[in-house]
Amino acid sequence: MLECTKKFLLWFAHEHIPFRMAEIQSIAAMFGISMAFLAQPEGEPYAIAELTEADARKLASRSMLIRSVVELWAHGPKIDDVCNQLKQFPANFWDPYSGEDQSFKVNVEIFGKRKVPREVKVEKIEKFDFLPLNGPIKMNNPDHTYHLIEYYGVVPNSMPENPLMVFFGRWVCDGQRFLKFQLSLKTRKFIANTSMDPTLSVIMANMAQVQKNHLVLDPFVGSGDLLVPAAHFGAYVAGTDLDYLLLHGKAKPSRCNEKLRAEDESILANLRQYGCEKQFVDVVIADASMPLWRDGARFDAIITDPPYGIREATERIGSHKRYTIPGHL
Repeated sequence: MLECTKKFLLWFAHEHIPFRMAEIQSIAAMFGISMAFLAQPEGEPYAIAELTEADARKLASRSMLIRSVVELWAHGPKIDDVCNQLKQFPANFWDPYSGEDQSFKVNVEIFGKRKVPREVKVEKIEKFDFLPLNGPIKMNNPDHTYHLIEYYGVVPNSMPENPLMVFFGRWVCDGQRFLKFQLSLKTRKFIANTSMDPTLSVIMANMAQVQKNHLVLDPFVGSGDLLVPAAHFGAYVAGTDLDYLLLHGKAKPSRCNEKLRAEDESILANLRQYGCEKQFVDVVIADASMPLWRDGARFDAIITDPPYGIREATERIGSHKRYTIPGHL
Protein backbone atom coordinates (compact mmCIF):
# COMPACT_ATOMS: atom_id res chain seq x y z
CA MET A 1 0.00 0.00 0.00
CA LEU A 2 1.38 3.38 -1.03
CA GLU A 3 1.87 5.89 1.76
CA CYS A 4 0.18 9.24 1.18
CA THR A 5 2.15 12.46 1.17
CA LYS A 6 1.74 15.09 3.88
CA LYS A 7 3.00 18.57 4.61
CA PHE A 8 6.10 18.69 6.79
CA LEU A 9 7.92 21.56 8.40
CA LEU A 10 11.68 21.16 8.13
CA TRP A 11 13.02 23.24 11.01
CA PHE A 12 16.70 24.02 10.49
CA ALA A 13 19.61 24.83 12.75
CA HIS A 14 20.58 28.45 12.21
CA GLU A 15 24.07 27.85 10.84
CA HIS A 16 25.70 27.11 7.48
CA ILE A 17 22.64 28.60 5.81
CA PRO A 18 23.94 28.36 2.18
CA PHE A 19 24.31 24.58 2.54
CA ARG A 20 20.79 23.79 3.79
CA MET A 21 19.05 23.07 0.53
CA ALA A 22 22.17 21.56 -1.06
CA GLU A 23 22.36 19.02 1.75
CA ILE A 24 18.63 18.22 1.60
CA GLN A 25 18.66 17.81 -2.18
CA SER A 26 21.73 15.54 -2.05
CA ILE A 27 20.15 13.29 0.59
CA ALA A 28 16.89 13.19 -1.36
CA ALA A 29 18.74 12.18 -4.53
CA MET A 30 20.71 9.53 -2.63
CA PHE A 31 17.56 7.89 -1.25
CA GLY A 32 15.45 8.48 -4.36
CA ILE A 33 13.03 10.64 -2.39
CA SER A 34 10.32 12.48 -4.30
CA MET A 35 9.39 15.74 -2.60
CA ALA A 36 7.93 19.11 -3.47
CA PHE A 37 8.76 22.33 -1.65
CA LEU A 38 5.69 24.40 -0.84
CA ALA A 39 7.67 27.12 0.92
CA GLN A 40 11.40 27.67 0.73
CA PRO A 41 12.10 31.14 2.16
CA GLU A 42 15.66 32.25 1.57
CA GLY A 43 17.56 32.77 4.80
CA GLU A 44 14.69 31.64 7.01
CA PRO A 45 15.23 28.68 9.38
CA TYR A 46 12.53 26.52 7.84
CA ALA A 47 11.09 25.00 4.70
CA ILE A 48 7.72 23.38 4.05
CA ALA A 49 7.77 20.25 1.91
CA GLU A 50 5.30 17.65 0.74
CA LEU A 51 6.47 14.04 0.99
CA THR A 52 5.70 10.81 2.81
CA GLU A 53 6.48 10.39 6.50
CA ALA A 54 8.84 7.51 5.75
CA ASP A 55 10.82 9.74 3.37
CA ALA A 56 10.82 12.59 5.89
CA ARG A 57 12.38 10.23 8.42
CA LYS A 58 15.00 9.20 5.86
CA LEU A 59 15.95 12.84 5.29
CA ALA A 60 16.34 13.43 9.01
CA SER A 61 18.32 10.21 9.46
CA ARG A 62 21.20 11.84 7.58
CA SER A 63 20.74 15.61 7.75
CA MET A 64 23.08 17.63 9.95
CA LEU A 65 21.21 20.90 9.38
CA ILE A 66 17.67 19.72 10.13
CA ARG A 67 16.84 20.20 13.79
CA SER A 68 13.33 18.75 13.71
CA VAL A 69 10.74 17.42 11.30
CA VAL A 70 7.16 18.32 12.19
CA GLU A 71 4.01 17.13 10.44
CA LEU A 72 2.54 20.55 9.75
CA TRP A 73 -1.13 20.83 10.66
CA ALA A 74 -1.61 24.59 10.64
CA HIS A 75 0.36 27.78 10.18
CA GLY A 76 -0.33 31.47 9.86
CA PRO A 77 0.79 34.94 10.96
CA LYS A 78 -1.17 34.76 14.24
CA ILE A 79 -1.78 32.07 16.83
CA ASP A 80 -5.54 32.68 16.47
CA ASP A 81 -5.27 31.87 12.75
CA VAL A 82 -3.63 28.56 13.64
CA CYS A 83 -6.36 27.76 16.18
CA ASN A 84 -9.10 28.55 13.66
CA GLN A 85 -7.52 26.22 11.10
CA LEU A 86 -7.33 23.37 13.63
CA LYS A 87 -11.00 23.86 14.57
CA GLN A 88 -11.94 23.09 10.96
CA PHE A 89 -10.40 19.60 11.06
CA PRO A 90 -12.90 16.72 10.80
CA ALA A 91 -13.55 14.82 14.03
CA ASN A 92 -12.06 11.56 12.72
CA PHE A 93 -8.70 13.28 12.12
CA TRP A 94 -8.09 13.23 15.87
CA ASP A 95 -8.89 9.54 16.36
CA PRO A 96 -5.22 8.38 16.50
CA TYR A 97 -4.42 11.06 19.10
CA SER A 98 -7.55 11.45 21.25
CA GLY A 99 -7.60 8.11 23.08
CA GLU A 100 -7.41 8.20 26.87
CA ASP A 101 -4.33 5.98 26.66
CA GLN A 102 -2.50 8.36 24.29
CA SER A 103 -0.13 10.51 26.37
CA PHE A 104 1.13 13.81 24.98
CA LYS A 105 3.00 17.03 25.60
CA VAL A 106 3.27 20.40 23.83
CA ASN A 107 6.64 22.04 23.22
CA VAL A 108 6.77 25.78 22.68
CA GLU A 109 9.69 27.22 20.72
CA ILE A 110 10.03 30.93 20.15
CA PHE A 111 12.67 31.74 17.53
CA GLY A 112 14.14 35.22 17.63
CA LYS A 113 13.22 36.23 21.17
CA ARG A 114 15.18 35.50 24.30
CA LYS A 115 14.10 34.87 27.88
CA VAL A 116 10.43 34.18 27.28
CA PRO A 117 8.90 33.49 30.72
CA ARG A 118 7.50 30.05 31.39
CA GLU A 119 4.14 31.61 32.27
CA VAL A 120 3.90 33.13 28.79
CA LYS A 121 4.56 29.74 27.20
CA VAL A 122 1.86 28.14 29.37
CA GLU A 123 -0.62 30.83 28.25
CA LYS A 124 0.13 30.01 24.63
CA ILE A 125 -0.39 26.28 25.24
CA GLU A 126 -3.73 26.93 26.95
CA LYS A 127 -5.03 28.51 23.74
CA PHE A 128 -5.12 24.96 22.35
CA ASP A 129 -7.28 23.50 25.12
CA PHE A 130 -10.04 22.93 22.57
CA LEU A 131 -8.08 20.09 20.97
CA PRO A 132 -9.71 16.70 21.69
CA LEU A 133 -6.65 15.29 23.44
CA ASN A 134 -8.01 13.11 26.24
CA GLY A 135 -4.85 11.27 27.27
CA PRO A 136 -2.55 12.14 30.16
CA ILE A 137 0.13 14.82 29.91
CA LYS A 138 3.53 13.16 30.05
CA MET A 139 6.70 15.23 29.85
CA ASN A 140 9.08 12.30 29.32
CA ASN A 141 8.61 9.94 26.36
CA PRO A 142 4.95 10.69 25.57
CA ASP A 143 3.14 8.90 22.77
CA HIS A 144 2.76 12.19 20.89
CA THR A 145 4.66 15.47 21.01
CA TYR A 146 3.16 18.60 19.49
CA HIS A 147 5.25 21.61 18.53
CA LEU A 148 4.08 25.21 18.69
CA ILE A 149 6.69 27.40 16.99
CA GLU A 150 6.60 31.19 16.82
CA TYR A 151 9.04 32.75 14.37
CA TYR A 152 10.07 36.38 14.87
CA GLY A 153 12.75 36.69 12.19
CA VAL A 154 16.53 36.52 12.08
CA VAL A 155 17.55 40.16 12.67
CA PRO A 156 18.33 40.33 16.40
CA ASN A 157 18.18 44.13 16.77
CA SER A 158 14.86 44.70 15.02
CA MET A 159 12.49 41.99 16.19
CA PRO A 160 8.79 42.70 15.56
CA GLU A 161 6.34 42.79 18.44
CA ASN A 162 4.29 39.99 16.90
CA PRO A 163 5.56 36.81 15.23
CA LEU A 164 6.04 36.69 11.48
CA MET A 165 4.72 33.13 11.37
CA VAL A 166 3.25 30.57 13.77
CA PHE A 167 3.42 26.81 13.18
CA PHE A 168 1.66 23.91 14.90
CA GLY A 169 2.01 20.21 14.23
CA ARG A 170 3.06 16.76 15.37
CA TRP A 171 6.74 16.13 15.99
CA VAL A 172 8.02 13.30 13.79
CA CYS A 173 11.77 13.08 14.41
CA ASP A 174 14.97 15.04 14.90
CA GLY A 175 17.96 15.36 12.58
CA GLN A 176 21.52 14.34 13.35
CA ARG A 177 22.51 17.38 15.39
CA PHE A 178 23.88 15.12 18.12
CA LEU A 179 26.83 14.34 15.83
CA LYS A 180 28.07 17.89 16.36
CA PHE A 181 28.84 16.95 19.95
CA GLN A 182 29.58 13.26 19.48
CA LEU A 183 32.30 14.05 16.92
CA SER A 184 33.54 17.21 18.65
CA LEU A 185 37.17 18.14 18.07
CA LYS A 186 37.46 18.97 21.78
CA THR A 187 37.29 15.29 22.69
CA ARG A 188 38.84 13.80 19.55
CA LYS A 189 42.02 11.80 20.00
CA PHE A 190 43.97 13.13 17.01
CA ILE A 191 43.64 16.62 15.52
CA ALA A 192 45.80 18.99 13.47
CA ASN A 193 46.07 22.75 12.93
CA THR A 194 43.34 22.82 10.29
CA SER A 195 41.04 20.02 11.46
CA MET A 196 37.65 20.38 9.82
CA ASP A 197 34.61 21.40 11.86
CA PRO A 198 32.50 18.24 12.50
CA THR A 199 29.31 19.91 11.26
CA LEU A 200 30.88 20.74 7.89
CA SER A 201 32.46 17.28 7.71
CA VAL A 202 29.05 15.61 7.99
CA ILE A 203 27.52 18.03 5.48
CA MET A 204 30.31 17.20 2.99
CA ALA A 205 29.70 13.46 3.44
CA ASN A 206 26.00 14.02 2.79
CA MET A 207 26.64 16.13 -0.31
CA ALA A 208 28.91 13.34 -1.58
CA GLN A 209 26.02 10.91 -0.93
CA VAL A 210 28.24 8.56 1.06
CA GLN A 211 26.54 5.26 1.86
CA LYS A 212 27.30 1.95 3.53
CA ASN A 213 30.06 -0.08 1.82
CA HIS A 214 31.17 2.84 -0.37
CA LEU A 215 34.90 3.39 -0.85
CA VAL A 216 35.79 6.99 0.01
CA LEU A 217 39.12 8.77 -0.55
CA ASP A 218 40.54 11.99 0.87
CA PRO A 219 43.70 12.88 -1.14
CA PHE A 220 44.63 15.59 1.41
CA VAL A 221 43.68 13.56 4.44
CA GLY A 222 45.61 15.40 7.16
CA SER A 223 44.23 14.20 10.49
CA GLY A 224 41.39 12.35 8.75
CA ASP A 225 38.53 14.61 9.81
CA LEU A 226 36.55 14.07 6.60
CA LEU A 227 36.94 10.30 6.89
CA VAL A 228 35.23 10.21 10.30
CA PRO A 229 31.64 10.97 9.14
CA ALA A 230 32.10 8.82 6.03
CA ALA A 231 33.09 5.89 8.24
CA HIS A 232 30.21 6.71 10.61
CA PHE A 233 27.83 6.29 7.67
CA GLY A 234 29.33 2.87 6.90
CA ALA A 235 31.81 3.66 4.12
CA TYR A 236 35.31 2.24 3.87
CA VAL A 237 37.79 5.09 4.03
CA ALA A 238 41.31 5.75 2.73
CA GLY A 239 43.53 8.77 2.37
CA THR A 240 46.82 10.17 1.16
CA ASP A 241 48.91 13.07 2.38
CA LEU A 242 52.38 14.49 1.85
CA ASP A 243 52.99 15.25 5.53
CA TYR A 244 54.92 12.25 6.82
CA LEU A 245 55.15 13.53 10.40
CA LEU A 246 51.44 14.26 10.71
CA LEU A 247 50.30 10.90 9.35
CA HIS A 248 52.60 9.17 11.83
CA GLY A 249 51.40 11.30 14.73
CA LYS A 250 54.80 12.95 15.15
CA ALA A 251 53.97 16.51 14.11
CA LYS A 252 53.92 19.41 16.55
CA PRO A 253 50.84 19.22 18.84
CA SER A 254 47.89 21.39 17.86
CA ARG A 255 46.24 21.69 21.27
CA CYS A 256 47.03 24.61 23.54
CA ASN A 257 49.61 23.93 26.25
CA GLU A 258 50.41 20.50 24.83
CA LYS A 259 54.13 19.88 24.30
CA LEU A 260 54.11 16.32 22.95
CA ARG A 261 51.59 14.16 21.17
CA ALA A 262 50.47 10.89 22.71
CA GLU A 263 52.15 7.82 21.23
CA ASP A 264 48.89 6.37 19.90
CA GLU A 265 47.61 9.48 18.09
CA SER A 266 46.57 8.56 14.54
CA ILE A 267 43.67 8.52 12.10
CA LEU A 268 43.01 4.91 13.05
CA ALA A 269 42.81 5.95 16.71
CA ASN A 270 40.08 8.46 15.79
CA LEU A 271 38.04 5.83 13.98
CA ARG A 272 38.54 3.44 16.88
CA GLN A 273 37.29 6.15 19.24
CA TYR A 274 33.99 6.31 17.31
CA GLY A 275 33.60 2.57 16.83
CA CYS A 276 34.48 2.73 13.11
CA GLU A 277 37.82 0.92 13.16
CA LYS A 278 36.59 -1.75 10.73
CA GLN A 279 35.93 0.92 8.09
CA PHE A 280 39.59 1.94 7.90
CA VAL A 281 41.44 0.86 4.73
CA ASP A 282 44.72 2.77 5.06
CA VAL A 283 46.47 6.10 4.62
CA VAL A 284 49.48 6.54 2.35
CA ILE A 285 52.29 9.10 2.12
CA ALA A 286 51.78 10.52 -1.36
CA ASP A 287 51.84 13.70 -3.43
CA ALA A 288 48.40 14.52 -4.88
CA SER A 289 50.10 16.23 -7.84
CA MET A 290 51.66 12.88 -8.79
CA PRO A 291 48.75 10.37 -8.86
CA LEU A 292 49.70 6.91 -7.63
CA TRP A 293 46.49 5.09 -8.57
CA ARG A 294 46.31 2.69 -11.49
CA ASP A 295 43.92 3.53 -14.31
CA GLY A 296 41.28 1.06 -13.14
CA ALA A 297 41.06 2.43 -9.59
CA ARG A 298 37.53 3.44 -8.65
CA PHE A 299 36.21 5.34 -5.64
CA ASP A 300 32.56 5.98 -4.86
CA ALA A 301 33.37 9.43 -3.51
CA ILE A 302 36.32 11.78 -3.09
CA ILE A 303 35.90 14.25 -0.23
CA THR A 304 38.71 16.65 0.52
CA ASP A 305 39.79 20.03 1.82
CA PRO A 306 43.04 20.92 -0.01
CA PRO A 307 45.75 22.90 1.82
CA TYR A 308 45.76 26.62 1.26
CA GLY A 309 46.64 29.83 3.05
CA ILE A 310 49.17 30.44 5.79
CA ARG A 311 48.33 27.70 8.31
CA GLU A 312 48.74 24.93 5.73
CA ALA A 313 50.75 26.03 2.71
CA THR A 314 50.66 24.06 -0.52
CA GLU A 315 53.64 21.73 -0.95
CA ARG A 316 54.79 19.15 -3.46
CA ILE A 317 57.62 16.67 -3.89
CA GLY A 318 60.66 17.76 -5.90
CA SER A 319 59.64 21.35 -6.48
CA HIS A 320 62.59 23.72 -6.70
CA LYS A 321 63.51 27.02 -8.22
CA ARG A 322 65.51 26.98 -11.44
CA TYR A 323 68.42 29.41 -11.23
CA THR A 324 69.87 30.69 -14.50
CA ILE A 325 72.83 32.94 -15.17
CA PRO A 326 71.57 36.20 -16.61
CA GLY A 327 72.90 36.93 -20.06
CA HIS A 328 75.49 39.69 -20.67
CA LEU A 329 74.63 42.63 -22.82
